[in-house]
Amino acid sequence: MSQQTRIVSPGPDSNSVRTPTGEVLRLPVDWLLLPPGDAALTRRVKAAGPTWTVQEKRGRKLFSRGVWAARTVIEAIRQELDAERQTASYAQRREGEVRRRQRQQADYVTSFHQEVVAFLAFDVRYAELAERLAHVVTAHATPVGSGTVARTKRIPVARRAEAAVIAWLRHQTTAYDRMTIRRVKGERRRVRRQLAERSKELLAIYRAGREIDPVNCLLQQALTNLASAPASTEKSGRPA
Repeated sequence: MSQQTRIVSPGPDSNSVRTPTGEVLRLPVDWLLLPPGDAALTRRVKAAGPTWTVQEKRGRKLFSRGVWAARTVIEAIRQELDAERQTASYAQRREGEVRRRQRQQADYVTSFHQEVVAFLAFDVRYAELAERLAHVVTAHATPVGSGTVARTKRIPVARRAEAAVIAWLRHQTTAYDRMTIRRVKGERRRVRRQLAERSKELLAIYRAGREIDPVNCLLQQALTNLASAPASTEKSGRPA
């Protein structure tokens, strides 16, 4: 049984796992749980096999809980990897990877900002406001590890930009964060759709170039509040 590589979920106790069919398996006595966090080590352990990868679904998200494998395999590969990481060639390769990721991130931030401005499509009289809004939405949504819709690759960048704007408006210009939403299936989604329509109506005013009182405009109020807030507060917005 332990010779088979599997995808499993947590079992009823710390020494068991559950298969997709519901079968409970006891862990081999000589196996060790490799926690998530070291991608290179995990890849090599999986390649050496056999392994039992533990995944747990919470809501719509799937979380990794680690990989079970033979203790001797994990320890041998860890020692091998530790030795490799002490070499000059490894350090140079890592530095190159960091620079490459930094370039990719900078390019993505630029393209995402452009997509946000394109989605806003404000009348020319509100072009400066569009740039301000695009800046704060991009700064909030694009950091690596932010967990926002801007970081997903499941939808095109243009749709990510639209979703990020609507999410920002929902948190900054509506009472969403203070609402008590019933724990009924689909209720939160319904509320979000309703608030999204309000946000789109607000954006339509700026796209049409209509006159709007900045004192009473929730969008301009939110941008003003962010501009006057401490830097740490401005960066710590809610996830989109």
